[in-house]
Amino acid sequence: MAALNALLPAAAVRLDVSVSDWRAAIRTAGGLLVDSGATTAAYTAEMIENVAENGPYIVIAPGFALAHARPSPAVLRTGMSWVRPAAPVEFGHATNDPVRLVVALAARDQGAHTAALAALARLLDDPGTARALREAPDAEGVRRLLAGPDAHHQRDDAAEVPAVDGGRAVHRILTVCGNGLGTSLFLKSTLERVLDHWGWSRHVTVEATDTISARGRATEAVAILTSREIAGTLGETGVPVAVVADFTSTREVDRVLRGLYDV
Repeated sequence: MAALNALLPAAAVRLDVSVSDWRAAIRTAGGLLVDSGATTAAYTAEMIENVAENGPYIVIAPGFALAHARPSPAVLRTGMSWVRPAAPVEFGHATNDPVRLVVALAARDQGAHTAALAALARLLDDPGTARALREAPDAEGVRRLLAGPDAHHQRDDAAEVPAVDGGRAVHRILTVCGNGLGTSLFLKSTLERVLDHWGWSRHVTVEATDTISARGRATEAVAILTSREIAGTLGETGVPVAVVADFTSTREVDRVLRGLYDV
């Protein structure tokens, strides 16, 4: 997981910061991106506007928000920042508020950070590691946890699932967020881990995309997985749209996938 620490220098971690609201939390995280040379100040405004326009879909797990915006000239290089507010912050999310950790992501393109987000999603899916990250005493403590052993684990209670179709990759599932570069990649990683556990990875492909692309490509997929906020913006897609509250939870995604395939 060296990729995580490569994107997150110690100077971009601030713990127990006093912030008045979600805008101040994102503003603090954005300021760290600026200080680390990853973005200009314009990117901070873009992250705030993303939430104002699309709602609190960036709160992708209980207590965790991934602040981000589309790649733009304001992104100088791919990077991350990490902010733990002194007191939990309300973003307005129906199930995942209040937020105790805000990670800001600035991406030049999708490929530059996919592995890092997948690694972080695995860490946050492990309750012990997630708790340790929330309670880390300092920046180096956070970085040690991010550089630790893979927290990926298999579920002991997963049932046998039938094969899809003769060994061919025949199904596509889209994971969707406002920009296609942040939260949708978290959900893609979690869904792929569930498919690996089921033995379906050869049969089902997963693609992360944005809302505009998802509307145009929905007919290519068997289903769309996304947040409640983004689902409300998609309109009629012609395929099932499944809402996931916790993008890091293999247990929840497993349940959603079973519902889609009636297994």
